[in-house]
Amino acid sequence: MGDFIAVDWGTTNRRAFRIEDGSVVASERDDRGAANVAAEDYEAEVAGIRARLGDLPMLLAGMVGSNIGWRSVPYVAAPAGLGEIAAGLDRIDDRTAIVPGLSYRYGLHADVMRGEEVQLLGAVAAGLVPADAMLCQPGTHCKWATVEGGAITRFTTAMTGELFALLRAHGVLSRQLGHPVELGSAFLEGVAEGARRDLAASLFAIRARGVLGIADDAHAASFASGLLIGADTTARIEPGAAVHILADPALGALYAGAIDALGGTSHHIDSQAAFVAGITRIQDLAA
Repeated sequence: MGDFIAVDWGTTNRRAFRIEDGSVVASERDDRGAANVAAEDYEAEVAGIRARLGDLPMLLAGMVGSNIGWRSVPYVAAPAGLGEIAAGLDRIDDRTAIVPGLSYRYGLHADVMRGEEVQLLGAVAAGLVPADAMLCQPGTHCKWATVEGGAITRFTTAMTGELFALLRAHGVLSRQLGHPVELGSAFLEGVAEGARRDLAASLFAIRARGVLGIADDAHAASFASGLLIGADTTARIEPGAAVHILADPALGALYAGAIDALGGTSHHIDSQAAFVAGITRIQDLAA
């Protein structure tokens, strides 16, 4: 198991880790995500990371391999595990490679992910989740993945976080949604309303509830968040389902609250530990 640098290169942010014997010994986080780096600047960015974290082999995961990144890397088709991902690495040179990401098609449904697959499969590799499990990775675009035999067999992306951000910034509800989102009664009421799956009407009702004085606008953001997360969760799980959540504590708690309220059982997983385990296994398989 050789020392190397792993980069989780998102759209707006990136995290870089120096990994020795499977453990993180140094790391950094900044706002140099793929949307903020021109294609011609990646070589210098990678050189800068090596200058700070060490002159080591490097694996790059996430949006760095997309059409807004360094170069567009072909997806590996699901079902796939870490072995298939390692075989699909796109090598920049003999010391630098990009992780390919996953695609999935079923009838008219099509889906893609870049970066999340490392965490999802890394959670299995680290023994944080069973080899057969349902995993949820909330965020701007929430990923719901089914893992069978240690491989991702199918997944769905929901634009839950992006929809909430758009509602907060634009349109008729924006003035009502300025307060922080809290896991409380208003959020859980929103989850229950979201379970009705009449999302367009339920969203407008937030406006009407405020105008008629039925609900305090101080709780509107929590209700709206619960509504969106509740609708998303209801579409993915059956009562009694166990769902393993990979997210930061605050966002993970909201999804856990929704899953538990809708009859599922939530388990919060350390997403950084999952990423490190996944990227380390890919590095080992590719060596």
